[in-house]
Amino acid sequence: MDIEFIHDLEHRLKEDLPGEEVQNRMAPILITEERMPAPENHLIGCVLALLYPKDRKTYLALIERTSFHSGDKHAGQISFPGGKLEESDYSYEDCALRETYEEIGVMPESVGILGNLTPLYVPVSNFLIHPFIGFTAEYPKFNLHDTEVKSLIELPIEHILKSKYKGMADIEARGMTIKDVPYYDAAGKRIWGATAMIMSELEQIISDLD
Repeated sequence: MDIEFIHDLEHRLKEDLPGEEVQNRMAPILITEERMPAPENHLIGCVLALLYPKDRKTYLALIERTSFHSGDKHAGQISFPGGKLEESDYSYEDCALRETYEEIGVMPESVGILGNLTPLYVPVSNFLIHPFIGFTAEYPKFNLHDTEVKSLIELPIEHILKSKYKGMADIEARGMTIKDVPYYDAAGKRIWGATAMIMSELEQIISDLD
């Protein structure tokens, strides 16, 4: 892993974040029209964009969610590991690390948190998502929780910077067709919605390092 890149990224995350304007570059029109402050009764969710070394490159861990949980409004989609804040969590960061361990088996003590991205409210599930960026110095020992995670997607971080891995498509979700949805392509799987919006801010931050 490029340690200089990790240090530069940590430093950049301490500065002003690109925010909603950059998130909206990868937002479906439906979501863009609904952007609003989180209501008082919103839930809190925390996710982790985990960076790690593989084949002398820096990779990003994503998960393909299982599709058989009827109450999961994001079932079958590609997302960052993460989940709902619990009373036992000491902080949002602690929640992101705990959920990451529960879903993909990466030990919290092996992850260094570099900073956070802009929180994102998701109306369809009423969650205010707090994204964190973390890294491991060595390749993680992944252990997938198969009732929640169908597969692990290992994405080279350079992948999100290349326009050839972006597109627009009509996407079927929750019994409806969402038109002209921007997405990132990951080995034929589409990363869209809130995950793509969070990734868009990460992309801009990495681009700022050049």
